[in-house]
This record gives sequence, structure tokens and C-alpha cells, in this order.
Amino acid sequence: MISSSSGRRRNLLVSTAVAAVLLTGCGAPATPQAETSTPPSKAATPPASTPTSSPTPAPSTPASPAPATTPAPDVLPKSVPISFTIPAIKAGSELLALGLRDNGSLEVPPDGPGAPASWYDQSPTPGEQGPTVLLGHVNATDGGPGVFADLRALKAGDVIEVSRKDGTTVSFAVERGEQYPKDDFPTLTVYGNTEGPELRLITCDGYDPATGLFDDNYVVYAKLL
Repeated sequence: MISSSSGRRRNLLVSTAVAAVLLTGCGAPATPQAETSTPPSKAATPPASTPTSSPTPAPSTPASPAPATTPAPDVLPKSVPISFTIPAIKAGSELLALGLRDNGSLEVPPDGPGAPASWYDQSPTPGEQGPTVLLGHVNATDGGPGVFADLRALKAGDVIEVSRKDGTTVSFAVERGEQYPKDDFPTLTVYGNTEGPELRLITCDGYDPATGLFDDNYVVYAKLL
């Protein structure tokens, strides 16, 4: 569901940057390595190992061109997110826009008390085709709750509203939440392109009291209403 002061809608096909988010410890910046694909795109996941098998021979006849992809009907033009609210868990904040550092490591939100969540600026803006990615901490440096402390309490159908700079508000419905080990993060599942506008909320999970670190990430999947 999309509300707007201007009522504008149009279709737009958006390519999705693929990156693995590792919010290490939810209290310190993560440093995943960048990788390059063809065509080049920024990412934040360790480089894949080089295959050792022989290259596949080129086909003797040219391949047929792939059919064009039709955008979803309610896709909006690009407009950066400025805030979000989740009424079911009384969560919300303004949104920072964070990306990748020069060395390819992922910027993460500040982790002090009351710190806001962030939009990963290599992902689509809310309402564009593909998964918008919001990052937030599960705890704060003073030991209190972070902005995404209660993501596990979300249920299917709960609404997440994201306000955009152009005055529109985009509403998403929660589908599910999944916990993933940070050393086996499903990059394409989380960041891969989708048929329509979707949303991902990502925080830390799997706290290990022996190390004081979080070994996992928790990801909430939501779709446009």
C-alpha cells in the first residue's frame, strides 16, 4: 500500500546490489570484504573461491536474447527513505543512509542509546522493485535495547511503514523472520532481486555469553501491501 500527497505512481525496473550484511556484535562496525561481479557492483561479502573445473565451451549458435522483465504494477520512482515505524512493537526512528567504505567494508548504524536504524544505500528505495534493506542494532552500548530489539516479536501480517523524502509512505506486511549464522549468510535470498517491492530488516542474533558476540543475524521479510 502506497500513500502519497501527490498520488504519483509509475513502473520502474530496479537492479539490486547483492551484499552480505554482518553486523558484528551489534556494537562495532563490520568489515566484510567487497567482491566484484560482471558488470561490476559494490558488495559486502567475502569473495567467492575460483572454480577449478574447465570452462564450458561456447555454443555453436548465438543464444536467444532473454525476455524483458515487466515491472510490478505498484512500483514507485526512486525516493530515499527518511523514517520508519512498526506499530506492533512500538519501534521506529529516523533513517540514516549508509553504504560501503572505501575499503569495501560495510558501514553500520551508530550503536549508542536511542541510535536510529539505517537504509543500506546500495539497495532499492522503498516502493522500487527489489528488496529495500534496513539495518539496526538489537542492543545499545549501555546494555539497553536497540532500535531492532523486538524484531522477533513480529508476526505475519504486522505492518511496517516507511516514509520517503518525496512525501509518500510505503506500507509493507511482514511475511516471516529467519535466523542465519553470520558465516553462512544467504546473500542472494536476502539481497537478490524480487518481482515487486519488498523490505528486509536485519539485526544481530545468537548472542554467545562466552565471547560477548552475536554469531547470527535475524532477518525479517516483508512485502508491499
